[in-house]
Amino acid sequence: MNQLAMLLEGDAVHLAVAGLLLLMSVASWTVMLWKALLLGQAGGGVRRGVLAFWQAARWDDAALAARSLDGSGLLAPLLDAAAQAPQGTMAAAGSPAQQHMRGLRVALDAASRRLQSGQVLLASTGATAPFVGLLGTVWGIYHALLGIADVGQVTLGQVAAPVGQALIMTAAGLAVAIPAVLAYNLLGRWIARIEAELEGFAFDLHALRLGPLAA
Repeated sequence: MNQLAMLLEGDAVHLAVAGLLLLMSVASWTVMLWKALLLGQAGGGVRRGVLAFWQAARWDDAALAARSLDGSGLLAPLLDAAAQAPQGTMAAAGSPAQQHMRGLRVALDAASRRLQSGQVLLASTGATAPFVGLLGTVWGIYHALLGIADVGQVTLGQVAAPVGQALIMTAAGLAVAIPAVLAYNLLGRWIARIEAELEGFAFDLHALRLGPLAA
C-alpha cells in the first residue's frame, strides 16, 4: 500500500510510465495464457490426428479421422492441399508434383503464422519493458534531485524516499519483462515442435500423393 501511494504521488510522466508498464503486463499475460491454450490444443490434436491418419485404410477415412481429432484445425489445410492441385491460374504452372508441393507450402505458411501469432508482442515486451521502467526511474531521480536541491538541510530520509520511489519503476519494468522473455522462449520451443510435426506430415503427404500425380 505504501508503494502504491508513493506511485500515485508521481507526476504525469511517472504515471504514464506506470500505466504503460501495466498495459504491457496485461497484454503479455493475456497472450501467454491464450498461446498456452492454443498450443496445448494444437500439439495434442496434431499428434492424434497424424496417428489416426496413418492408421486408416483409405484416404477418405484417414482424412476424416485426422480432421475430427485435430481441434486446432492445423491439419485440415494440409489435407486439402494434398487432395487436389489448383487449376486455371499461375498456381497451376509446373508439373503436378510442383503444384502439389506449392499448395502444401502455402498451407504450412498459414499454419506457421497462426502458431507464431503473439510472439512479436512477447519479444517486444521483454526487450522494451526494462527500458520503460528505467525511463521512469531516471525521471523520478531527476525530480528528486531537483527537490533536494531546494532544501537547505538534507537528511538521509529526504534522499531515500524519492529515490526509492523512482527505483520502483525499474523493478516494475523487470517484473513485466522477465515473464515475457521466459514465455517467449518456452512457447517458441513448443511452436518449433509442432511446426516440425506439421512439416514432417506435409513431406509424407507429398511423398504419398507423388506417385498418382506423377503418373
